[in-house]
Amino acid sequence: MKLLDCFSTALRALLGNKLRSALTMLGIMIGVAAVIAVLSLGRVQATLVEEAFATLGSNLIYVIPREAGVMGAGVGEATLTLEDAEAIARHAPSVAGVAPTAQTYAQVIAGRERLNSLIAGVTHEAEWVDNYAVAQGSFITKFDYGARSRVAVLGSEVAKTLFGEMDPTGQSIRIGGRQFQVSGVLESRGTGFGVEDLRVYIPLSTFYTTLAASQTGSRGNNVDMISVQAVSSDELESAEQEITAILRDLHRISEGEEDDFRVLNMESVAGQLTQVMGILQLVLAGIAGISLLVGGIGIMNIMLVSVTERIREIGLRKAVGAKRRDILIQFLVEAATLGLCGGALGIGLGWIIVIIMSVVATNLGFPFSAMLSGDAIALAVSVAICIGLITGLYPAIRAARLDPIESLRHE
Repeated sequence: MKLLDCFSTALRALLGNKLRSALTMLGIMIGVAAVIAVLSLGRVQATLVEEAFATLGSNLIYVIPREAGVMGAGVGEATLTLEDAEAIARHAPSVAGVAPTAQTYAQVIAGRERLNSLIAGVTHEAEWVDNYAVAQGSFITKFDYGARSRVAVLGSEVAKTLFGEMDPTGQSIRIGGRQFQVSGVLESRGTGFGVEDLRVYIPLSTFYTTLAASQTGSRGNNVDMISVQAVSSDELESAEQEITAILRDLHRISEGEEDDFRVLNMESVAGQLTQVMGILQLVLAGIAGISLLVGGIGIMNIMLVSVTERIREIGLRKAVGAKRRDILIQFLVEAATLGLCGGALGIGLGWIIVIIMSVVATNLGFPFSAMLSGDAIALAVSVAICIGLITGLYPAIRAARLDPIESLRHE
């Protein structure tokens, strides 16, 4: 019996019991849809993470207080100073650039518009160390830092909130009750590390004299974070070791004592985050796989029912010359067809789920493009067919072993 004939026979058998076939395919369809959605959204998430870390620049190291968050956010004892940053720049040969940052919240007013924003005091080196791209105007200059100029660079979201579509460059704003002039606007960093879009940047020297005069500790002017650019990716480990040695010496930390700071290599952070997301994706895929297992059990159950209902048909086929192999192939093809049809419908449902989630995320301010990779489709179809074949194997073997004489006598 030709494979094409088996396939057409399988379709006729399935169409003869439309409702039963549809309910059987439902489990496979839901399982495949879940797998498609998980794989597609995982791919989107991985792409967003790669883009987010790419915007931070290469060879980047963050030095933050021990109790702070990854980007210097958080409440804790101020343990880093401007003098620490200067020492790293002077004494670490594997370091190409250093950019300290101090932060505080303040109200920003432009005309009738106002908002509470994170104000970051930075040096002119931050533009290339932290890879800030200026969309309009210019970033803080060396002259601005030395002269303690009252200039400000706006994050893209801050500029949009305060000025709408108008060019903010040259406009006056008030930060914490003091007047500043907007010198530039940064390009958006998107949804990854988009906190930069919500900041206002002013010279660090101006920050100390206007907004945070109290941020002077016993060791000098406090900073919330020190961004360090290594000479090359090969020097990242050396730069980390040099930074740690310099700060432990400055902070007079004895051997065996815990550091009061953390040194974060963005490449290692990205790798750890990717690994965590991969594990999460595997867990979700495993949960989705349970639906496929349930669908496979449904196929096995229906195929056993089909064998029982078609005993006389099987006996007749054997009586006219059909071999065990022909009966086995026929029922395997029927089971595989159930899996294939359920898988095809599942791909469509999964794609619809991804599109809906993309629309919802966009409306919530976290836009991403829905994508459906070819490998996800191939994997889903292959798994659906394999489940159909595996779960249909026992019913097919049972049908092939039926005695033709007993089958013809069956009522």
